[in-house]
Amino acid sequence: MKICIFGAGAIGGYMGAKLAQAGAEVSLVARGPHLAAMRERGLTLIEESGTTVTKVTVSDDPADLGPQDYVIVTLKAHSVPPVVGRMAPLIDENTTIVSGVNGVPWWYFHKIGGDLEGTRLASVDPGNAQWDGFGPDRVLGCVVYPAAEVVEPGVVKHIEGNRFSLGEPDGSKSDRALALSKALTSAGLKAPVRPKLRDEIWVKLWGNLSFNPISALTHATLDVLCTDPGTRAVARAMMVEAQEIAETLGVKFPIDVDRRIDGGAAVGAHRTSMLQDLDLGRPMEIDALVGSVQELGRVTGTPTPTIDTVLALVQLRARVAGLYD
Repeated sequence: MKICIFGAGAIGGYMGAKLAQAGAEVSLVARGPHLAAMRERGLTLIEESGTTVTKVTVSDDPADLGPQDYVIVTLKAHSVPPVVGRMAPLIDENTTIVSGVNGVPWWYFHKIGGDLEGTRLASVDPGNAQWDGFGPDRVLGCVVYPAAEVVEPGVVKHIEGNRFSLGEPDGSKSDRALALSKALTSAGLKAPVRPKLRDEIWVKLWGNLSFNPISALTHATLDVLCTDPGTRAVARAMMVEAQEIAETLGVKFPIDVDRRIDGGAAVGAHRTSMLQDLDLGRPMEIDALVGSVQELGRVTGTPTPTIDTVLALVQLRARVAGLYD
């Protein structure tokens, strides 16, 4: 089984290191100083149990790696459409694309059934780059739960979590899903195959769509924005609007809004990924985490007044910083 991780930053590097340590035939696509460091010294993974250095196959040119059984995409959502063409050398008729990207996935309405079957989402797949370039039949969904960071080029620090939930768009337990689950499990990761992956997508998105933009606007950490009465009320209103959209689409939430916010507060003084990107001058995942939910509101005819307001504010914040077109 040949596995390529496209976008071997923090999460991709963590997954790649674990697979390589387990003896899997894995390669990584990376760039810049991170690529150079991994070529020279290997990939260093810092875990609570200790630090390991693993030699990995790594390149910035997919043509060096050839066709794969699985291409696991762990880029930021906005970075994927522009590089679909670059992935072509990795893909043949048997390749599965594993979408390990935050937010509403581009394939969301593939094999969902009903009147919205096949609906495309411009907010996450402008120009249908992934739908037409990959083809939705190739896709296997993935919800990424671990937290990790690249602390210096070639060095990934694992912070918490080791679960990568997998799911077919039609909810089946396919051979390809089970085979990848087995490979990830053999590497010491949790990789359940879920019949209703969209439910998990929404539970994670619930927090991301609200906590991320509010933190970028206020610079508050999770413990603060989830307990301050004003920002908690804004987050709650956004989540209620999102829940109405999701339930219209058949999603069932296993917890209520307030428990989800309390869970965010319990994480402590965490700086969300959007706030980190803003501080570091990197493009922010605004469209995938917030714009996509606004678009789904329009698709389902669900009003999203609070989401609309916060989206407008964070878009302008990003534009002023030169991080959003």
